[in-house]
Parts: sequence; structure tokens; C-alpha cells
Amino acid sequence: MSVETEEKRKIIFLVEDNKADVRLIQEALKNSSLPHEVVTVRDGIEAMAFLRREGEYNTAPRPDLILLDLNLPKKDGREVLAEIKTDAKLKRIPVIVLTTSHNEDDIFHSYDLHVNCYITKSRNISQLFQIVKRIEDFWLATVTLPPEDRE
Repeated sequence: MSVETEEKRKIIFLVEDNKADVRLIQEALKNSSLPHEVVTVRDGIEAMAFLRREGEYNTAPRPDLILLDLNLPKKDGREVLAEIKTDAKLKRIPVIVLTTSHNEDDIFHSYDLHVNCYITKSRNISQLFQIVKRIEDFWLATVTLPPEDRE
């Protein structure tokens, strides 16, 4: 395979505190034909430290895609989304809110904060796998993602 056609491994940053959901999303991505790595943190403070490459995350890779739950400990997903979308170095990373919340206020507020899309998680395993597959197909295989931001 030539260097031009070789695919760069995609970094999927999963911000999710529910261990079962983490396992299910990882399982749904396991059979992906795209080279990828799923990096997971379980709270909003860790998420921002990772994204800003602070402390133990000083060598963290820049994610190609962020899957963000809204209901997180320490700093909730709404705060994380607001920080990402107002940070010049992070705002172009696509963020998908992937949550159990059907709350209309959460949906409106997420789009007001410039989320790229809002998806309600299904509690049905096969439907959740389909959702994750569609995310992968669209966000990692179809769209052109921005490279690391220039300063």
C-alpha cells in the first residue's frame, strides 16, 4: 500500500461514565474495517485534561471524533461541550452527543453550543450497534475531518 493510500488510524474519544455503555460501544466498533483506536475517559474533568494534553495526558493524541455523554460526574457533558466549542484549538473536532437524554432542552442547548449532532442512545443492543456503525460510516469513512488546527 502506498503512503498516499494508507489510512491514518482514527482516534475516537469516548467520554462516558457508564461501564456497560463503554463496553457496548467498544464492541460495536470491534469489527470495523477502518483502522482506529477508542480512547475512553469517565468524567468531564478528565476529558478536558486529555483534550488539552494536561498532566498525565501530555502526549495524548488529538481525537478525530468525540462521542460525548451529557450526564457525567465532576463536570457534565454540557460544560465539556461548551469548553470544546469555545477553545480555538479544539472547536473543529466533531462532537457527537451520544446520550440517553430525550430532553428537548438538552437537544436545543447542545445545538446552541454547536454540537455536530445529537443522538439518543438506544437501550436495545442491536439498535445501539447500528447507531455506532452509522456514526463510523459517516464520521470516519465519509466526511473529510479537519487536521490538527493551525495556530
